[in-house]
Amino acid sequence: MSEKTEKTEPRLSVFKTYKLYVGGKFPRSESGRVYEVTDSKNNWLANAPQSSRKDARDAVVAARKAFGGWSGATAYNRGQVLYRVAEMLEGRKDQFVREVAEAEGLSKAKAAAVVDAAIDRWVWYAGWTDKIAQVVGGANPVAGPYFNLSSPEPTGVVAVLAPQDSSFLGLVSVIAPVIATGNTAVVIASEKSPLPALSLGEVLATSDVPGGVVNILSGRTAEIAAPLAAHQDVNAIDLAGADAELAKDLEIAAADNLKRVLRPQPVDHTATPGIDRMTAFLETKTVWHPTGALGAAGSSY
Repeated sequence: MSEKTEKTEPRLSVFKTYKLYVGGKFPRSESGRVYEVTDSKNNWLANAPQSSRKDARDAVVAARKAFGGWSGATAYNRGQVLYRVAEMLEGRKDQFVREVAEAEGLSKAKAAAVVDAAIDRWVWYAGWTDKIAQVVGGANPVAGPYFNLSSPEPTGVVAVLAPQDSSFLGLVSVIAPVIATGNTAVVIASEKSPLPALSLGEVLATSDVPGGVVNILSGRTAEIAAPLAAHQDVNAIDLAGADAELAKDLEIAAADNLKRVLRPQPVDHTATPGIDRMTAFLETKTVWHPTGALGAAGSSY
């Protein structure tokens, strides 16, 4: 007796809709605009949201709202949260390997090495959250009966232009040090290769990072960066993803409210990053406290 073979109907693929990540939510661009993202061979990958100036302002509002809670958390807790992000990235490694390979024209093996390095970098910065204060702060020797103590504090809301040529490792290398030290971030993803950054937003949303601590925008870098550089509630800006001409214009705009500015510079993202990007967005608070004197000899404590 022959068995009747059922006819299988072909199915349509379910394409992923990439969205912005602002305030812990996934809005489309306020303008409704999108732009085509292609791979290294100019093949279409997805339509990414093209952020507007309004999206940039909304992201600053979300970052400011989140700053108090995030900067007020203990450094140890921030380290736990960053480590949780690394755990989530590890679980979605295959997705990021594919996106990085397509974005940067890498083989699967090379893309996997990039993703591994990015995850390891999250772990590296997670370990620094409760140690950076001991490196850049401490007691200062002064002449007089005083305690003189310096301690680092986060600058505030930091606008970050992600590197254009390193869609994931470079992205992680500029985001992690900003939030590890208690700042909140408004990130402009690589204009040509924004998909790994937008997927990172999904990881952050499903980890323990409070909404608004990291906000990720995609679109035309110059268009989004201009209102951020001039925004009076942005305290600092990292120009890693800006070319020389754009960096100059943004630095001039940033001077209006004395923003801290980290100029673009050649960086080997595969090398050990050091602590420069953490200290770039830290302020130093110094407290003087009288010690008094003990005994007739005038000894102090």
